[in-house]
Amino acid sequence: QVQLAESGGGSVQAGGTLTLSCAVSGNTNRGYLMAWFRQAPGKEREGVAYIDKKDATTYEDSVKGRFTISKDTAKNLVYLHMNNLKLDDTAMYYCAASDFVLTAMQALDAPDRAYNYWGRGVQVTVSS
Repeated sequence: QVQLAESGGGSVQAGGTLTLSCAVSGNTNRGYLMAWFRQAPGKEREGVAYIDKKDATTYEDSVKGRFTISKDTAKNLVYLHMNNLKLDDTAMYYCAASDFVLTAMQALDAPDRAYNYWGRGVQVTVSS
């Protein structure tokens, strides 16, 4: 079992920067494909960034060049650095881990049900 806890959400003006953190606890020795998802009001949840056991990363097109996913394995933390935030980035952001998705490339096409661990989410609000 793995527990995920997000932090770092908040309100920021458009063009600003915010960094989310995901603390991973429990059975961390196995290693997992880690991801950040988001869900805006009235919209489906979407994956935005993925990092696999070899630290390869992939991103959803709308965040490429603005968001960076990284991890500190020693501290069991996964980060999402968000730059040049836009109004459309407003959403609840979730950290997720998967036993089934092996690579960041596979993660781009993997369904939500491939992720067996989820955090509770943090709100990110971008204002003009």
